[in-house]
Amino acid sequence: LSVALYVVTLFVNEPLAGQWLIVARWSLWFGAAISVLTLAAGWHAFNTVSHDDPSHAAMIEHRNWALATLGIFFVLAIWSALWVRTGREVGKLFIPTMLIGGLLLISTAWHGAELVYRHGLGVMSLPKVSDHSHEEDHNHRESIEDGNHAEHDDHNHDH
Repeated sequence: LSVALYVVTLFVNEPLAGQWLIVARWSLWFGAAISVLTLAAGWHAFNTVSHDDPSHAAMIEHRNWALATLGIFFVLAIWSALWVRTGREVGKLFIPTMLIGGLLLISTAWHGAELVYRHGLGVMSLPKVSDHSHEEDHNHRESIEDGNHAEHDDHNHDH
């Protein structure tokens, strides 16, 4: 949110630009502060989740992206707070650095999703795949639309 709002403030006029800049700053500061909790949760998961060698390598990669992302956003939050405190503008390098931070955040999220969806880390086991078919269920709409609710209600819906 902060990255997007900082960028948008370049393209809107006052008073909207000033208001969005305030929201961008606060979301950056709160985001950086809350990242401490995210780091703690990630560190706990890193040390407690059962995993194999390929998923361990993926965990290391996600951790490295996350630490880089956390580092850049901490620097950006401090940079922003110092400039606000002194009453100055953050400068021309600030928003490009925010964009780099946003790209790092996207990459970190991607690697985290890979841990869950590709390696199955941190999720309960899935049910065993069976030969179950849903073809017979597709006839229900016709019986409901015809007003024949009794036939629909009598059909077994166990899935």
